[in-house]
Amino acid sequence: MQIVRDAVVLIHYTLKNDAGEVLDSSAGHDPLAYLQGHGNIIPGLEEALEGKSAGDKVLASIPPEKGYGVKDAGLIQQVPKRAFQGEVRAGMQFTASTQGGPRTVVVTRVQGDMVTVDGNHPLAGETLHFDVEITEVRAASEEELSHGHVHGPGGHHRADQGDEHHGATDHRHGGQLQYGLPRGLQGDPSVQQWGGGGRHGRCGGGWLKGACRGP
Repeated sequence: MQIVRDAVVLIHYTLKNDAGEVLDSSAGHDPLAYLQGHGNIIPGLEEALEGKSAGDKVLASIPPEKGYGVKDAGLIQQVPKRAFQGEVRAGMQFTASTQGGPRTVVVTRVQGDMVTVDGNHPLAGETLHFDVEITEVRAASEEELSHGHVHGPGGHHRADQGDEHHGATDHRHGGQLQYGLPRGLQGDPSVQQWGGGGRHGRCGGGWLKGACRGP
């Protein structure tokens, strides 16, 4: 069976940047499962895998426009430190629900009473280099099609995956922070609730999953 829209695809992959650094890999894990044509993975990789079959190996370089987008300077903004409850440090990363969908926000700098946050995906502006091996292609079940994602090993309902649908998650701390999203990032003017329970890494917030793409 070839990879076409609505097919369930299982892949092993390694992701590198232009410098050859490994950013993510399925090595040592189950293959990653996704539903072709449903935005589960970045558009450029879906296009590269279209028409391929189990056993095929694919090398693909994905430009930013078909990956995680180009850097948007308007998503780098300063927020008063008093908008946070609790400790705030550079490197803290959150996923917030906005009107445009889930968006990753990273604290890049804390200076005095101001906190700089970056709403760009961490890989925005990067050309992504994938080495992919397709291990299985099958027809999706009616339930998978209705839900828009794969069930079972490597898919959405992994026991160790955590919940990708929290309103917002602090990936460095289990505690909660109150943070009013700055203009340009906010889905609405209300204060967002940041809570623990998510994870950053493969599948549950990984680089590949469309649900974790950010912008």
